[in-house]
Amino acid sequence: MLCEEQGARLRVIPMNDRGELILEEYEKLLNPRTRMVAVAHVSNALGTINPVRQIIEMAHKAGALALIDGAQAAPHMKVDVQALDADFYAISGHKVVGPTGIGILYGKTKLLDAMPPYQGGGDMIKTVTFEKTTYADLPYKFEAGTPNIAGGIGLGAAFDYLNHLGLDQIAAYEHELLLYGTEALSQIPGLRIIGTAREKAAVLSFVIEGIHPHDIGTVLDRQGIAVRTGHHCAQPVMDWFHVPATTRASLAFYNTTAEIDALTAGLKKVKEIFS
Repeated sequence: MLCEEQGARLRVIPMNDRGELILEEYEKLLNPRTRMVAVAHVSNALGTINPVRQIIEMAHKAGALALIDGAQAAPHMKVDVQALDADFYAISGHKVVGPTGIGILYGKTKLLDAMPPYQGGGDMIKTVTFEKTTYADLPYKFEAGTPNIAGGIGLGAAFDYLNHLGLDQIAAYEHELLLYGTEALSQIPGLRIIGTAREKAAVLSFVIEGIHPHDIGTVLDRQGIAVRTGHHCAQPVMDWFHVPATTRASLAFYNTTAEIDALTAGLKKVKEIFS
């Protein structure tokens, strides 16, 4: 949208066959005209955990700001925005087992102070006259009108729940599920896992030779197995791997190895149907 509205130029960090960003190429893209580096902490399509701390540091050396999409990271690992030195960090509510339609945008105070409000309404002003309006202090100047009170309470409860379980424990358990699932799916002939980064979250995105992901998803659904199929809002990634879409099993702290066994059995049934 910025490119269309402001004439900004979008430059894309290349990645390798494993789905890892190539930092040497990223460094070559940075120059004094770079204004913002925006990158996902964890890829929803591949599971890759990007080295965001290093990416942010390199952006700052070039004089650029760094915006991190943390929607896929926040429910699966501890995130310290100050340790990362992120300028902005975004989280989606429903990804952290919270309500839909709400999220979090963290920003450094000096940057938020310099930014004008993006909408107007009640409770985001200090004074109003017909000649001039002065805005309230952070965060209120960005919170025009009646806020999503119920959503905010629900989001807070969701984080309380995750913190009670322990994000370190969640990360360790999900890593074990990832290892188990990767081994199980690798035994299925014709199945190829898309995204094999060395640092990876518990996402198993795959294709099966000769079978469209939508067909895979339909057959699995009839067996009571929930997966996602499509390009996962990451169509350029699908194009890079030369696949129309993938089937994706996203594992979380509530999943079990028995469910992975059911997925494996379900995929064998898929192959039988389409053989």
